[in-house]
Amino acid sequence: MTAKNSQRPYIGAHMSISGGLHLAIERALSVDCRALQIFTKNASQWKAKPLFDETVETFLAAREESGLGVVLAHDSYLINLASPDPRLLEKSIAAMGDELERAEHLGLPFVVSHPGAHKGDGETAGLARVARSLYMVHQQHPGLEAQVLIEATAGQGTSLGFRFEHLAAIIEQVEQPERLGVCLDTCHIFAAGYDIRTPEAYGRTMDEFQRLVGFDRLQAIHVNDSRKDLGSRVDRHDQIGEGALGIEAFRCLMQDQRLMDIPKILETHKGPELEEDRRNLELLRQLTQR
Repeated sequence: MTAKNSQRPYIGAHMSISGGLHLAIERALSVDCRALQIFTKNASQWKAKPLFDETVETFLAAREESGLGVVLAHDSYLINLASPDPRLLEKSIAAMGDELERAEHLGLPFVVSHPGAHKGDGETAGLARVARSLYMVHQQHPGLEAQVLIEATAGQGTSLGFRFEHLAAIIEQVEQPERLGVCLDTCHIFAAGYDIRTPEAYGRTMDEFQRLVGFDRLQAIHVNDSRKDLGSRVDRHDQIGEGALGIEAFRCLMQDQRLMDIPKILETHKGPELEEDRRNLELLRQLTQR
């Protein structure tokens, strides 16, 4: 489902939907994005305003006119598909289904989602619960083209997804695995203990990912430097080349021919003028050149 090209890489940023979903597209174009990630609702609230026909039509028209290669969604931070609390789990499953429905209406192919946190139940039980929850989402929303992308995490607290084995286990256990993909995050995997700072380390990490998960599952990459060190298990994003990862990691990423058509999305801090995004995107484009 990933768009193919490429004279120019599919790099972009997560943009605010403040004032209207279509304004995220305007913001993306203002900094020369070719890919875009959005929330389709307030990410810190369970309830969402319905997507009225006018809202959808305005967004789809802006999307068509934009020429953006890939636009995807990220789900709410409140969702926990691994929760041992039955009430929260039921609420999370319903919310995940709503996220997919909203993405479908907006013509978005993917919804990026953190696997969740086991809250003390242990990794094995938590991963099984994620797979079961996704099965229920799939059962309740048959026929949707929008896919969930399970995101690799830094592993803070009891969060799952900080090992490639976790991603593989969810895919292996879920019904209809063809409806799942994966999103990597450079900051997250580094904080989780996967080194990508040199060509040799990058090669080992990506070989491990290919062995356990496979590049055929990879549909998006979040491109963030890390404020914390290797293996810290702390998720703190930094501007490209200004954190513990450094420039060489992103040179390896941007020159990896296997990933050329994968959308790469910035999730770094930005001011109101988006100057940080302009600088980061230009740097990533420069790193594509050999």
